[in-house]
Amino acid sequence: MSYRYGWLLVFTGLLLFSSSASAHFGVILPSDDILTQSDTRTLNLQVKFIHPHEGHYMEMVKPQKFGVIHRGKSIDLLATLKRSQGQGAEQERSFSFWQTDYKIRRPGDYTFFVEPTPYWEPAEDKFIVHYTKVCVNAFGLEVGWDKPVGLETEIVPLTRPYGLWTTNLFSGQVLLKGKPAPFAEVEVEYLNEAAVNGPLHAPSDPFVIQVVKADGNGVFHYAMPKAGWWGFAALSEAGWKLQHNGVDKSVEIGAVYWVRATDLQ
Repeated sequence: MSYRYGWLLVFTGLLLFSSSASAHFGVILPSDDILTQSDTRTLNLQVKFIHPHEGHYMEMVKPQKFGVIHRGKSIDLLATLKRSQGQGAEQERSFSFWQTDYKIRRPGDYTFFVEPTPYWEPAEDKFIVHYTKVCVNAFGLEVGWDKPVGLETEIVPLTRPYGLWTTNLFSGQVLLKGKPAPFAEVEVEYLNEAAVNGPLHAPSDPFVIQVVKADGNGVFHYAMPKAGWWGFAALSEAGWKLQHNGVDKSVEIGAVYWVRATDLQ
């Protein structure tokens, strides 16, 4: 192998690594984001760790916390989670994710949240913890969607996170330990469900993960160009470490929020 060809392989490998390594997203996917009086009152919620654009699953062990905030009250739902299996395109085996059914009994906003068990990513030599949220509105009472949950890092929506048309501008504020995270970098990725929305074909890697920069108050904006679910992830390095094989390793913590856009008919 020539010296030049060897470096070309290394360079290509780095490109592949950089495009795939940053594409991990925690997901909470509800069966609906708005419930009306004529809808079923039972939501199905799927909790996953995936590459949204490719639909590839990562193995997810049972989360450390899973719950919902409604009218200021936190409800622990961890014991309701049941293990399921998923397999993305071109994946040779199935991977674990979690799901549950939750019955909506009262009007208002329901913010579901998860704190996963740390995921060891050998390709990046670090652990990953994505604190993930999604909001579901029930029966027209719009109260609570703009309140923080109190996670180590989280995105608090400044735009009401449901009832969004395609191309609407979604705005959020990134918090780290309860305070604004100035100039946080936010990755944006589309949940590429071909059977639901029609597949999204990216002409090159930069189109898969959009990147926006928050301002000095941690506030960012993004207009969603296609109907479906969009994930927003603000990544930071934790001030604490975890051990892997007896060695302290860095921990990537992510504030992740999911919103759904609908085409204007």
